[in-house]
Parts: sequence; C-alpha cells; structure tokens
Amino acid sequence: MNDGMLSQDEIDALLNIGTEKDDKQEPGNDTYLSDIEIDTIGEIGNISFGSSATTLSTLLNQKVEITTPSVSIIENEELEKEFTFQPVSIQVDYTKGFTGRNILVIKATDAAIIADIMLGGDGKEPDETLPEIYISAVQEAMNQMMGTAATSMSTVFNKKVDISPPQIIEGSIESEAKEIFQEDVYVKIFFRLIVGDLIDSNMMQLIPLGFAKELVADLLSGTAEEQSAAKQESAATSTVELPTRDAFKSEDGHQAQEPTRKPEVQKKQTQPTESQYLGNAFDQERAAIEQATFSEFEPAPLSQNEQNNLDMLLDIPLKVTVELGKTKKTIRDILDLSQGSIVELDKLAGEPVDILVNGKLIAEGEVIVIEENFGVRVTDIISQSDRIMKLK
Repeated sequence: MNDGMLSQDEIDALLNIGTEKDDKQEPGNDTYLSDIEIDTIGEIGNISFGSSATTLSTLLNQKVEITTPSVSIIENEELEKEFTFQPVSIQVDYTKGFTGRNILVIKATDAAIIADIMLGGDGKEPDETLPEIYISAVQEAMNQMMGTAATSMSTVFNKKVDISPPQIIEGSIESEAKEIFQEDVYVKIFFRLIVGDLIDSNMMQLIPLGFAKELVADLLSGTAEEQSAAKQESAATSTVELPTRDAFKSEDGHQAQEPTRKPEVQKKQTQPTESQYLGNAFDQERAAIEQATFSEFEPAPLSQNEQNNLDMLLDIPLKVTVELGKTKKTIRDILDLSQGSIVELDKLAGEPVDILVNGKLIAEGEVIVIEENFGVRVTDIISQSDRIMKLK
C-alpha cells in the first residue's frame, strides 16, 4: 500500500474473496422461516400425519408408522434432484378453513404396494407402473388419510377444515407432474413411512411457502388470543376490591363499632379483628341477596277430540333413510362398473352420515354395528319445530 492506496494485486485479492463468498452463499431455512415457524410447521405435520398413520393401518391391516417430520426449504429448481426415484404425486386442495394446496410425493413402488394390499393382494411384488384400478385404490387411501389429517387440523386450528378429493399424478416434475409444481419456493416436510415389513421408505409433503406462513400465522394468532383471554379472565377474578378497615369508620373518623373498653388484660381477646369486620360486611351482603323464584307454567290440556287427532298423526309411518354419501356418474361409468369396482362418494372418512325422513335431512349420525345389523347413532338433530316444517 502506497500513500494510503491499495495496489492492484490487493484489489484483485479482495474482489476474488468477495466472489468466492457470493458463489458459496445459498439461501437456507432462516432466509425464509424463523425457528418458531419451522417448529410450528413440524408440529402441524406431526399431529396431522400421526392420525393419518392410524387410518392407513386400518385400511391395510398392517402396522403403520410415520415418524416425526423434518422441515426444510427447497426451491423449485432443486426439486428434480430430490426425486431419485419414480414418483407419484398427490395434489390436495383445501376447500374450507384455508385456501391453499399441498403436494404429497411417494415412491411409485410404495403406491403399488398400498394399492395391491387394498385390492386383496399381499403387496410383495410391486410394480412402478400403476394400472387404473391401482390409481383409484391409492386415491382412496390418500383421500382417507388426508381426510383424517384435515380433521386433526380442525381440532388444532379450532375451525372446520375440509379438502378436495386428492388428484393422483404419475411421472416426473419435468413432464407429467410439471403443471402442479408452479411455486418458486416450497416448505419440504420429510417423513419416514413404515408399513409392516413391506415398506420402509420416505414420504415428502410440499407446501408453498406463502401457504405455510399462513398456517403458522393462523395457529400462533389463535394461541395468542387464547392466552390473552386467559390472562384477562385471571385478572378479572384476582382484582376484586375488598373493603378496608377505614371503610368502617364513621364521619368523625372513629370506628363505627367501637368495642367497650375493658381491662388491659382482656383487650386483645375482645377487640374485633380486621377479618371479623370484613366477615360481617360480607354476611350483610349475602343476607341482602335472595334466591329468585319463578312461576311454573303447565301446558294447556287438550280436548279429547284434539288428543285423538294428535294420536292419529303420531301413528303415520314415515320413511327413514341413512345416506352414506352421493356421487354423479355418466352412463359410460355405470356401464363400466363390475364386481370389485370402487365408487367414490362425496363424504370423507369419519364424517357423519345424513339421516333423512321422507327425503328431508333432519339429523346426522355415526354408523354403528348392533349384533349383526348396522345402525346409526344420532349425533346432531334439528329442533322439533324445524322437523315439523321439514315434513311439510
């Protein structure tokens, strides 16, 4: 350095150092998400897919484990490097509670094993090529899994969360599945999926960064509101103002109930304490409160003719129907039905079934088994007046 000036070699060295740092700098998790956001997203995934494991276990009659997820950030151009296997992508859109989308990615061989078991096979000879019936079986499995996950999210977020039927797409993100991978940045939630001794693999959930932040903000704001409400309730119960000793003084400043003077030896025993003053005040307040009494009303008696008419109405038989779900099919679809075909309904697994009387919805319930017969337990029902109006 001469006269405070840098030499050309020193300038070049500084420029090279800066270039090397820029070349090595890559966006990490902390570029997009804070630590608390990462932990929150992981907990949401852990709760929702923990319940989905139980659903898949019931469907496959196999022990299913979905491990605690790991959360990271991945940019769109890096996705192709993640898929070192033949993938099957499952697109799930939220239709109620949230507006957004997430994508599940599993191996095609794992999807084939799941489909084969659902269709009565043993899942021991998987094929990466999925016929149409296998795709339908995988779609049903994912529909029930994500339906259970949505139910868990309803509990976590304290609001109703619904999803659309999952869309199954085979192929890489550079060809068949390219249309569903349009976001620049995703939050990658990585699970380990274990199904009996047939599958020990990985499953990936991709959530657009903006939607992931919306989920976190909704959950954290709800938690903050609950904590604030709890603090306000606690403060309201802990700020009861009690009368002080000065409140019992007369206008001239003396005690309103001055005890009679007695010898000094008995003074401490006969002088009322502050707690006794307060007790007397509360006793007087309680004495001023009286229990409210209400008049009893009885329904007006019916005449014999009115009673006979009512009995006749009550004996009219009505048709009660329990509706599991609905769907619409074309004539072609109906003609293609055969033994073993799967008909997908508009109800999610675990949702209450509709109870109709003469074709009018009056209640919802859950399906039960009574000995060898099916039954339905009523879980929600409209009022009697509304039921009468429905029957008109």
